[in-house]
Amino acid sequence: MTEVVCQDETRTCPMPEKDAQFPQPAKTLDCIGLYCPEPVFRTREEISSIPVGQVLEVLADDPASESDITSWAKHAGQELLQVERLKRGFRFLIKRLT
Repeated sequence: MTEVVCQDETRTCPMPEKDAQFPQPAKTLDCIGLYCPEPVFRTREEISSIPVGQVLEVLADDPASESDITSWAKHAGQELLQVERLKRGFRFLIKRLT
């Protein structure tokens, strides 16, 4: 089961279709409506809350999040499995390596 962490507990978090070629995320982090640098800060915090080898799904609509989270994952030693452009933002799958 995926745990969804919403920045606004009063709304339903968007859940995009899961891709069969990637592992099921251990947790989903909703950064919709948050702008730089908040999506990266929250991603850094949440990745440490899942076990090594598990996947964090991050949903974000800040245009800068594509380059910011990609760069963060590389520098943090985490594996960016997928970046998907959605109708209203991005979906990132990040595997915790350290």
